[in-house]
Amino acid sequence: MHQLHGTIRGIEAVFKMTPTILRNFFTKRATRRYPFVVRQPFEGYRGELYNDIDECTFCTVCAVKCPSQCITVDKKTGDWRCDPFVCVYCGICVDACTAKCLHMKLTYRPVTPERQMIALKGEPKRKPKKGAEECPIPETPEA
Repeated sequence: MHQLHGTIRGIEAVFKMTPTILRNFFTKRATRRYPFVVRQPFEGYRGELYNDIDECTFCTVCAVKCPSQCITVDKKTGDWRCDPFVCVYCGICVDACTAKCLHMKLTYRPVTPERQMIALKGEPKRKPKKGAEECPIPETPEA
């Protein structure tokens, strides 16, 4: 008797779901088939992180402000690295960048099966020493 009662409840559930199943067959899909169908980015969208390394001063403000600590900066060698798998794409590093060299693209990162770091190498900007501009180098007379 108990087994028959469970079978009847199962049949009732199928009949309750049937209208929903039929409605889903004839309506538009609720999701997109990404990456084949890509949604257009909206205002204020935060996509892939991009660093214009030629403008970077390697001040480390982005690395200090990053809440997920995904950015590392080496002032001496001019290395700038970001781990996109750790990044939460909050945009705090972009807002904090003093050189305004960090940007967020309007596209997603491409799908990859393996972990890829964003590693950029630039030339660290050297500040001129104080007094170097004030004291010109004396010319040596040619003999």
